[in-house]
Amino acid sequence: MRKTLSIAFIVRDPLPPLRADVLTLFGAEMPRYGIHADLVGQSGSEAPAPWPAGGMHAVGSLRSRFASILSPFWDLRGLLRARRRVRPDCIQVRDKIASGLVGRMAAAVLGVPFLYWMSFPIVEGFEVRRDEFKRRRRGAKAGLTWFAHALRAAASRFVIYKLVLPGARHIFVQSDAMADWLARQGFDRARMTAVPMGVDAALFDRGTVEPVHDPRLDGRRVVLYLGRIAQSRRSDFLLDVTEALRKDVPDVLMVIAGDAASNDEMDWMRAEIARRGLDAHVLLTGWLPQRTALGYAVRAEVGLSPIPRGTLFDVSSPTKLVEYLALGIPSVANDIPDQRLVIEQSGSGLCAPMEPAPFAAAVRRLLDDPALAAEFAKRGPAYVRSHRTYAILGRIVAETYTRILPERLPERLPERT
Repeated sequence: MRKTLSIAFIVRDPLPPLRADVLTLFGAEMPRYGIHADLVGQSGSEAPAPWPAGGMHAVGSLRSRFASILSPFWDLRGLLRARRRVRPDCIQVRDKIASGLVGRMAAAVLGVPFLYWMSFPIVEGFEVRRDEFKRRRRGAKAGLTWFAHALRAAASRFVIYKLVLPGARHIFVQSDAMADWLARQGFDRARMTAVPMGVDAALFDRGTVEPVHDPRLDGRRVVLYLGRIAQSRRSDFLLDVTEALRKDVPDVLMVIAGDAASNDEMDWMRAEIARRGLDAHVLLTGWLPQRTALGYAVRAEVGLSPIPRGTLFDVSSPTKLVEYLALGIPSVANDIPDQRLVIEQSGSGLCAPMEPAPFAAAVRRLLDDPALAAEFAKRGPAYVRSHRTYAILGRIVAETYTRILPERLPERLPERT
């Protein structure tokens, strides 16, 4: 019996990969168990490092205006290139719909299992975009655009839920909440494994992070949001919280360490800060190198993780809360299922509904109670080390492959090398 596994892995994100749940999980952790992935997808990232865990087959570019149409054909070419390098033991597709169908058919031709990795409900995202456009549309041209959104959403729903997922031997999902959600749609819960977001323990070791030297933070009660800015994420909620806090904490400074997907989104956030007169209480950094962002993080007294409730985000597994805990930052998060689970298990933060008054009250409680904040800060890193590092998650994923692909891996998983 073979002691290694070769995966042909079609990914949605640009290559070379930047996301930790691809780069760290499959690039560093899986090879320790003899599991290697040939990545297939489109170019488009600025990552300088080569792929360390197998081949990388970038066909086409996500910067192309035709990428959404051509990517299934590009991915087929990528699969053929991967097949020439090494015969895969399975084909796995992540967050792609048409390419999911390509992957299933290719697996059938090769006589290997087909697996699917769902980190986000893509179809439901298309439906939200369709509905938002319908509310805004004006004129005949807008009507045609809305029809295109509606057609894409309907076709995608049919393909993923009727053709792709039913043919998957196993489905990796982002959270237990996502697994339960898919089970309610008729998919066997036993065919799913939840792999939540984690952190690289070495990277998020507070002792190795140099605090940033920024005089704007001196003498301030710093609270932090580390992550993406977007209207769809209701990022202006952070300004609601700031307005509520400054009434009782006049020296509060909300540090928003992150960028937006477009200049329009950043312009919107800056305009909101100015309109509310919060320039003295909000520091919007824009894009930062990761080590610099962590340098801001370790100067914060409280980390914030508000995630809008709803189909798209209720099944997610946000990284930022786990990052705060790993860095020993007491945190306030709202009650989406994965965050509530982390808060309850770790005992290192407070959970509050995503409403300005109760969320701000939870932040004030941590600012006003140094002993409680210190206890939370102490518990966080220990919880992450025992539950949410990629070393731990990697073991879970490797054990899953051993269970679902017994004909291709030994029954007993080798020790992590």
